[in-house]
Amino acid sequence: MSEFLRSASPGSPPQPNPTLPPQTRGTALRHRLAELRGPAVPAKALDARALAALAAYPGCWRRAILDGAGVDKTALAGALGSPSAFGQSQFALTRGNAFEAKVKADGGAELLRLVRTHLDPGAEPAERAAVPDLSAIGPEGRTARTALALREAVEAGGWALFDHPMLALEVAGSPAFLEPDAVVVHPDGSWTVVEIKSFPMLDGSADPAKVGAAARQAAVYVLALEQVAARLAPAPRVRHDVLLVCPKDFANLPTAAAVDVRKQRAVTARQLARLTRIQDIADTLPEGTCFAPDLPAEQLTAAVDAVPAAYAPECLSACELAFHCRQRSRAADEVTALGRAARAELGGLSTVEDVLSAARGESGDPADPAVAALRRAAALRAEALSASTDADADAQGALCP
Repeated sequence: MSEFLRSASPGSPPQPNPTLPPQTRGTALRHRLAELRGPAVPAKALDARALAALAAYPGCWRRAILDGAGVDKTALAGALGSPSAFGQSQFALTRGNAFEAKVKADGGAELLRLVRTHLDPGAEPAERAAVPDLSAIGPEGRTARTALALREAVEAGGWALFDHPMLALEVAGSPAFLEPDAVVVHPDGSWTVVEIKSFPMLDGSADPAKVGAAARQAAVYVLALEQVAARLAPAPRVRHDVLLVCPKDFANLPTAAAVDVRKQRAVTARQLARLTRIQDIADTLPEGTCFAPDLPAEQLTAAVDAVPAAYAPECLSACELAFHCRQRSRAADEVTALGRAARAELGGLSTVEDVLSAARGESGDPADPAVAALRRAAALRAEALSASTDADADAQGALCP
């Protein structure tokens, strides 16, 4: 008889052996996340853009549990009655693909020239760069093929260009498969992540918000590459200066700049480590909570509202559920709808009514710096309005003696 089954009596059905080892925390977490997603709902894989957004908005439990469970937030937002307008337009995607193809033309000669110019000027010219074939079956196969090709490129020496390699990064006990635009292997064996974007660089600089988003996304790739490098002996150096390639001014000619992502990498690593606490978030949810988009709207709304959110106006450009969260934040009169800066300045005052009441002197501790600042601002406003009223009265008197 198998050691995993035992029979209570002849002819009775097999029963589990009570001496089996307990379910591991990782396995239990995967089962719990599958229940939250819906047993028949396939998981939506996390990509670098989603992981970068998690690093940018670390305080939102709602996004952490939904992304960790693989919930399709676009479908969820539609089922909640707040469809998302988040994402790139088809025109932007087409333009970006055309620009990327231009940058990588001729075996990536221009791209390698930019890498050498901005990151490795002392290296030999990249006249004969290897471009490995990374094709394989499935994401796991492509990940293994990429790791093998990276090792071979380091051993061979010289320049190598990896076009859309596949990397894996463990997130909450499950692998997330990531596909950077390019990875370059330098003659000294070091590795560089390349991000190709379609927003322009005007006079050598680009939109800081867009550069920041690109840096956070590249930091995810750097973390994944570091895991690949750690399995080699000796481990190659993964450069923390990534290359950002964009159109120059208003033309379609590529230009580039080195971007140091050490800060973004540290923040992303810390946030991904916190995702292992998804089990703790899941344990706070009511029994039977499920985010399957085919559930009745009332049940789905209750499930989503059971998870605390940290809405801010910046979410509108980074999360598919932003419109739903904004509506709920406004309905609850939360000061988070005013922005993170205002929320940070107001301390323990969590609603707009609390702020107004404190400013009027009806509530709040006068020793609280936020309350004192509000009352001072209210006094200055009243004084300004009084002076304006007196000036209007004097002007009216002068016109009508």
